Amino acid sequence: MVQEMFFAGSETTSSTIEWAMAELLRQPVSMKKAKDEINQIVGLNRKLEESDTEKMPFLQAVVKETLRLHPPVPLLLPRKAIKETNFMGFDIPKDTQVFVNAWGIGRDPDAWEDPSAFKPERFLGSKIDYKGQNFELIPFGSGRRMCVGLSLADRVLHLGLAKLLYHFDWELGDGLTPETLDMTERVGIAVRKLHPLKVIPKKRSV
Repeated sequence: MVQEMFFAGSETTSSTIEWAMAELLRQPVSMKKAKDEINQIVGLNRKLEESDTEKMPFLQAVVKETLRLHPPVPLLLPRKAIKETNFMGFDIPKDTQVFVNAWGIGRDPDAWEDPSAFKPERFLGSKIDYKGQNFELIPFGSGRRMCVGLSLADRVLHLGLAKLLYHFDWELGDGLTPETLDMTERVGIAVRKLHPLKVIPKKRSV
């Protein structure tokens, strides 16, 4: 169980941070907002701590928006109907195996305004979270069969992304621009970019 938790947490964390960095590099205004918030909370003369991220609503919104658009696993663990069920007008026979499309839910126009756009601001002032209680955002599932790596991923995601943004300024490599950055997905254990993100870290500007 411990091994599964660490594997699930590390795999989802690395893929989500890659997507978050890619989205922020495509949206320089959002990148600046995130960096400014981190600098305001942490300053220049101390280490960034995990507890600092709890005071960073825009960073938290970036993580939520990344998980909405790029859930680590597009289809959640299957469920089986224990009895004949009618769900939203669909008849589901007993013993039917049901897959939940987290990727589709996160991009559903009935649940989200402008669903294909990366807009962290949609979560500012919102109580929607990804811990299984809001069914329009369930990248880690819900209920007893939620991803066992959720608690680890939740902590490492915010701290890892915050440290990358705090310690460095970032530029796209290979002559890419925000407009030409390829966001094609590759499905494996986790949904990653088809072409890995290539970026250049620069000493942060003070």
